[in-house]
Amino acid sequence: CLSDKVFEIRQAATDILKSLTECFGQDWAKVKLIPKVLQLSTNKNYLYRMTVLFAVKQLALVVSKEIIQQQILPTISKMSTDGVPNIRFNCCKTLAVLIPKLDTQTVQHTVKPMLMKLHDDQDGDVKYFAAQALALC
Repeated sequence: CLSDKVFEIRQAATDILKSLTECFGQDWAKVKLIPKVLQLSTNKNYLYRMTVLFAVKQLALVVSKEIIQQQILPTISKMSTDGVPNIRFNCCKTLAVLIPKLDTQTVQHTVKPMLMKLHDDQDGDVKYFAAQALALC
């Protein structure tokens, strides 16, 4: 469903991920679910890559900071240099959701530098959303 051609179906699937994680637990999600979701981050279709970011925002509500730091942040870091501006500014929006879940050291040493680079982006929307997320650091 995460790679369906219809946006509404992909969006509904991302909402279900949170419920699945609540039902089966974080250990299950860490091994079975999150790796499959993150695989889409390298898909040629930018819409599927966007779905990863939407899914991460839902998963962040129910997974530990360790899972975010170990599995999710490295993927967002790679995605933050994507050639498609919509991916980059959605990375900023996703990081804004993750910041409250992370410890200060991770925010200062990993998230903030990523956002600073995005704040220097040529795209106006990327700059805007990077500034919004930086205000949370």
